[in-house]
Amino acid sequence: MTLMHHKILGLVTALYLAIFFLHILYFAIKKEVLVRSIWIFLYITLALHTGGIIFRWVDSYRVDMGHAPLSNFYESLIFFSWCITFMLVLMKKRLSYPVITLFASLISLILMGYASISPGVDKNIQPLIPALQSNWLHIHVITCFISYAAFVVSFICGLLYFFNMAWTGSPSRSTLEEINYKSVMVGFPMLTAGILTGAVWAHYAWGSYWSWDPKETWSLITWIIYALFLHARFVKGWRGKKIAIISIIGFFSVIFTYFGVNFILSGLHSYAT
Repeated sequence: MTLMHHKILGLVTALYLAIFFLHILYFAIKKEVLVRSIWIFLYITLALHTGGIIFRWVDSYRVDMGHAPLSNFYESLIFFSWCITFMLVLMKKRLSYPVITLFASLISLILMGYASISPGVDKNIQPLIPALQSNWLHIHVITCFISYAAFVVSFICGLLYFFNMAWTGSPSRSTLEEINYKSVMVGFPMLTAGILTGAVWAHYAWGSYWSWDPKETWSLITWIIYALFLHARFVKGWRGKKIAIISIIGFFSVIFTYFGVNFILSGLHSYAT
């Protein structure tokens, strides 16, 4: 049986691909009408993406496993992608540069594409294991992935800082640095909340607030890197390349926390695969 959410999320993946080609077309002919089209597509895609997540939630009740779609690797990929697009819309006034929306929407496309076609990703709705049967699941996952989405924006700005992208309509280096900083200011407290709610949840599920599980350890490493980012900016007055480098390193730590721990290391969070 093909559930409704599969059809909607398949359409969402196609829309992300269309957004990517709209960006390519914009860079080729430089028509401002294409920028407006990109944002219209982003709004439509976010709305449908939201609908797809809601319908998966509804469909979970139809198969007698009712729970929020935040519990396995497939669902986390879908939600991560949603969070990135949500962040673009939320910060539109600051992120109205096609070169930024290109890379952000491309990452969303990659996440959706991987969720859709990878044979190693189980797309079926699965029953919750006992450790996941808690309301802390929603708070913990939502805060963590909003922080990851903010760090995606930070990473893009850090990367663009090292390239002369004037022909693409890229923002100035000072603007990139400011967006980078604002993104970390969104992501860092959300990651902090994610780690704290995760600790409370761990105590509820396993009887211990902290067990040095690989996912916990790498989340802490990621937190420390972005804490150093803020410390270097506020206390040391670092600017420019140094800050950009920290944001890039931080994002690689995010990627390892999310993907690397699941595929390379085993622990209490291995159910996330």
